[in-house]
Amino acid sequence: PNIDFRGNNNNLMNIQRQKSDILGATSSYYDSFMDVIEFRDHVYELLNTIDACQCFFDISLNFEFTKNYLDLIITYTSVIIILSRIDDKKVLVGMFNCAHEMTNGCSDPSYPRLGQMFVEYEHPWKKLTEEFGPHTRSVTAALLSLKMVYPRRNLPAEQWRSALLLNLLSAPATMMDPACCDTMACEYLPLDVMERWIIIGFLLCHSSLNSNQASLELWKMGLRSGIYLT
Repeated sequence: PNIDFRGNNNNLMNIQRQKSDILGATSSYYDSFMDVIEFRDHVYELLNTIDACQCFFDISLNFEFTKNYLDLIITYTSVIIILSRIDDKKVLVGMFNCAHEMTNGCSDPSYPRLGQMFVEYEHPWKKLTEEFGPHTRSVTAALLSLKMVYPRRNLPAEQWRSALLLNLLSAPATMMDPACCDTMACEYLPLDVMERWIIIGFLLCHSSLNSNQASLELWKMGLRSGIYLT
């Protein structure tokens, strides 16, 4: 908010009297919001660099790179969603800037940019889908690399039983043989992590759901498993 300090505003008298206490109480919140801006800037830069380099994503071939890429996207989205749910963020930032101007004679240099970020993320999903529009190809490629791993890990219990996967004595002669797998790292991925990647990732790049049947099927599978769709 823009505050006129030159006017005779009695509502600001309490802030004037307690400006030092207000600065001390709200500075940690203000700094946390500034950390979000800095994090967002770094995410923007990294995503643009990855797209410019035309990086290849496949969870079964370059596991760490693809996993970290998807984790970055989900972490960034989670931070923005949490930020949008803080009801008093404008009050906290406004009080900090008001006390800062009364103390130093000028607004904090980052205040306009912080206020603009709050306005942009009033409707976070709309803004996030706009941001990830240029990155749809990379995000979709990373998510579709799960189409072999996730369904295999998400088999119903009936299929496990019919395939005797839960029976240790089904093949006693091979009990001591080590299991071989080309995607061993993927076998340790928690199902809830993959479901979070799939559900949130395709929400950010929803255009791929209309143009790619494999994307739609994978997204529906993630929703069903997470009890979001019956």
